[in-house]
Amino acid sequence: MSYFRITLMRSGIGLPPKTQGVLKALGLRKRMTTVYYPVSQSVAGQIMRIKELVDVKEVEHAMTKEQMRAARRPDPGYYIERRGTEAMRGYEEV
Repeated sequence: MSYFRITLMRSGIGLPPKTQGVLKALGLRKRMTTVYYPVSQSVAGQIMRIKELVDVKEVEHAMTKEQMRAARRPDPGYYIERRGTEAMRGYEEV
C-alpha cells in the first residue's frame, strides 16, 4: 500500500476560508509539518485544492513521528574530515 507524504511548505494565511479548511482537514497547521495519508481519490482532490502550498511525494511506508525525528537526528560522535597536520601542510607551502 502506498501513501502520500504531504509537507506544508507555504502558509495558508490570507487565503480563502475554504482553502484554510482543507489544510485543517489534512492536519497541516504549521509550516514544514509532514503528514501521511493512504493514496485515494478524496485525498488527491484535497491535495489539488492546495497544490501551491504543499510538497507531495508518494512513498511505500508511512513514518511515525518518532521515526521522522530519528531520521533527522545526526549520528552520535564525530568523524575526521582531514587531519590537522594535513591541513597545516597546505598553509606552509603558500
